Amino acid sequence: MVRLSDLASITPDYWDEACKHLARRDRVMKKLIPRFGEARLQSRGDAFTTLARSIVGQQISVKAAQAVWDRFIALVPSPPVRLAPQAVLAVDMPTMRSAGLSARKVEYLRDLSKHFEGGLVHVRQWQQMDDEAIIDELVAIRGIGRWTAEMFLIFHLLRPERDAARRPRADQGHQRQLFQRRTGHPRRGPRGR
Repeated sequence: MVRLSDLASITPDYWDEACKHLARRDRVMKKLIPRFGEARLQSRGDAFTTLARSIVGQQISVKAAQAVWDRFIALVPSPPVRLAPQAVLAVDMPTMRSAGLSARKVEYLRDLSKHFEGGLVHVRQWQQMDDEAIIDELVAIRGIGRWTAEMFLIFHLLRPERDAARRPRADQGHQRQLFQRRTGHPRRGPRGR
């Protein structure tokens, strides 16, 4: 059995086949995969911290998210290497807001903390649970929608993508970025015209 603490050091079973598939299907990936052939998808951090960072980063740029995260972590009593749910619950709302978090994100972080602290998510059982059962647990947490839960499955639990709705390219913002990078032209209008 794979322990969650071991996830950062494993390569998913599907990795090599997925790279071959991408190289066959996408001309950009065909060039990139040989250049970065030894690169591997790796899980970083614990589940709680990963989800907390996801909440903090919603609707803001990566740079802004990192700045808010750094200020938030500095407020946590005895900032740990791993953020603990009880440490988040120990910080009051005005203090959390002073880090640049919206009132809504503070509510979401507190709800996430309560779910982890109260045992409403079954982290130790996730490796044996199917994707939908994990998604059901995660979307019950305020501030975590299906897309966030699915990205968590892929990037934290290293689960393979199983349906087209989970593909990041289904995200319109991501599609526009890819189009612009490949062609040098921004898409215009609701259908890219």
